[in-house]
Amino acid sequence: MLDKNQLEKILSRALSNGGDFAEIFIERRWNSGISCEENQIERIISGLDAGAGIRIISGESTAYGFTNDLSFEGILAVAEVVAKACLMGKKDIILDLRKLEPRVTFPVEKRPDQVPVDDKVSLVMKANEAARKLDHRIRQVTVGYGDVIQVVSIANSEGRFVEDRRIRTRLAINAVAVEKDIIQTGYESAGGNVGYELFQKINPVELGEKAAKRALLMLSARPAPAGRMTVVMAGEAGGTMIHEACGHGLEADLVQKQLSVYANKKGQKVASELITVIDDATLPGKYGSFSFDDEGNYSQQTVLIEKGVLKDYLYDYLTAKKENRASTGNGRRESYQHRPLPRMTNTFIAPGDTDPEEIISSTKKGLFVKKMGGGQVNTTTGDFVFDVTEGYLIENGIITSPVRGATLTGNGPEVLLKVDMVGNDLGFAIGTCGKDGQGVPVADAQPTIRIPELIVGGLLD
Repeated sequence: MLDKNQLEKILSRALSNGGDFAEIFIERRWNSGISCEENQIERIISGLDAGAGIRIISGESTAYGFTNDLSFEGILAVAEVVAKACLMGKKDIILDLRKLEPRVTFPVEKRPDQVPVDDKVSLVMKANEAARKLDHRIRQVTVGYGDVIQVVSIANSEGRFVEDRRIRTRLAINAVAVEKDIIQTGYESAGGNVGYELFQKINPVELGEKAAKRALLMLSARPAPAGRMTVVMAGEAGGTMIHEACGHGLEADLVQKQLSVYANKKGQKVASELITVIDDATLPGKYGSFSFDDEGNYSQQTVLIEKGVLKDYLYDYLTAKKENRASTGNGRRESYQHRPLPRMTNTFIAPGDTDPEEIISSTKKGLFVKKMGGGQVNTTTGDFVFDVTEGYLIENGIITSPVRGATLTGNGPEVLLKVDMVGNDLGFAIGTCGKDGQGVPVADAQPTIRIPELIVGGLLD
């Protein structure tokens, strides 16, 4: 990595033709991945991707360039090229970079790059075999293992200088079950801002079996009923709905462009008083956690909705500057080749006080959603459609028959306003969130919640 004096020289060169702000993002990323398909290892990859990005902000304009030459001369050359986009006249610049120390750290017990590849292959095959041997109707199993070690240095013309190391490990299993003309899938994944010690808590055999059991269960499930009904969403369902139907609409760039249903609603009631929504990158071990964001800001907890009232949005440097306020530490980027954007980290509905069993027992008739799938959301209107990958009927306060093919259709703010019960549990799910062509690791979560009326897509009686 470059030293403080070299970074200061590069920043000075970046602003040599004018500009209000300059930033250097230097990254080294070691990737390792193993995939298993058709009962055999299909791919083993490992490699290093390294480079640096230079960003210059001048008024409302942003110029960005990057290189994979990490020498002082290579990065300086990029700074000169990007500086040509800001011809506002030279000005004197005095830089004094001050290194910041993290407020939260994420210790790793077992670095994944120190684990033999054979051990990782064995782990993948155990998950594969566990899913396959459960039942002859399991026809296809795909297992994917991955770990990333990312080391970054970030410096800017406001004197901020940070260095950070992020280690993430994950395992995902997808099982396909077939019976006659019925095909169903089951998916399970686990991961976090942790090393290989993840598998001291997560058993790959159990994860594989769980994916296969979900696929098998859905073979015997009856078609889901259609219509308006009460929906209970389990904590285990993960926070897909809060991430997609609410979280993206709270990212400040969409808000400022009036592309969010939550624009101009700060201080207004946007959800039930039982709903508090939090984004928190400081949570130990979670997939979306980090010490500093990709602009060098401290990670933090941000309360977005508190007891139903919209309190804040998620800001990066640029969106915060437009409102003359501080960033919330949500400036994130996929790599050195990308500009940062306001992004979620670990986003969740805070737990309530009610036992999940009480929520179910007090529901006479409805749909119990145990696992959510993918979906689509219009952030401007808040309208959404989500798939249910594991669902059950609720009859007289009891979970009964499994159902398949259900979808949930509604409007994010309207649904959150309707929530009338919130459980005291909390279930996390991991994923890669896509936005403007960039993917970043995130986690989302929710407790068990009840929505008295929601449109369920299925078969009409």
